[in-house]
Amino acid sequence: MNVKICGLKTAEHVTAAIDAGARYVGFVFFEKSPRNLSFEQAVALAQHVPAGVCKVALVVNADDAFLDQLVAVVPLDMLQLHGDETPARVSEIKTRYGLPVMKAVGVADSDDLAQIDVYARVADQLLIDAKPPKNTALPGGNGLAFDWRLIAGRRWAVPWMLAGGLNPQNVAEAIRLTGASQVDVSSGVESAPGVKDAQKIAAFVKAAQGD
Repeated sequence: MNVKICGLKTAEHVTAAIDAGARYVGFVFFEKSPRNLSFEQAVALAQHVPAGVCKVALVVNADDAFLDQLVAVVPLDMLQLHGDETPARVSEIKTRYGLPVMKAVGVADSDDLAQIDVYARVADQLLIDAKPPKNTALPGGNGLAFDWRLIAGRRWAVPWMLAGGLNPQNVAEAIRLTGASQVDVSSGVESAPGVKDAQKIAAFVKAAQGD
């Protein structure tokens, strides 16, 4: 079971995620998020990530100028596109930067499932997340879940990760219902928006891995 801890902001919590057994660590580059980092902060955090743990940059509708600078400055292993990027834009970013791309797809009901198939043809990985409410400024990290039964037993041609409203108490059930082999958490391991909790991180990874 691969676990991604997203929205990390301190060296302490990067280390807590790695010590717990996370295989991915996520850094957020979106000004409206309480988890937003500067490039300089991300460079400092990346120094605490050992080889074998994937460093993921979450961006939202980022243009080439922003991505050029991000990729040049911050040592990254993957880009996570969490906005309204089209399939063509996903392909463009993959080609331009030569990094694996994970595309987030929001799900609220069965009508949203077709989009997953579309992005599976262009992205290296998928992040299947709860669709954000219409009045929110944040495309993710809202602590909302969707009906996991919508994707029960479904598989795609690329690896996928389950996100949205996961926490130490419900992640095992979410995995059981969906068959997910990868899970992502941000707000579910926080004590306040943008403030991670080392004990919750450890509990989440333990529950996800069935320990």
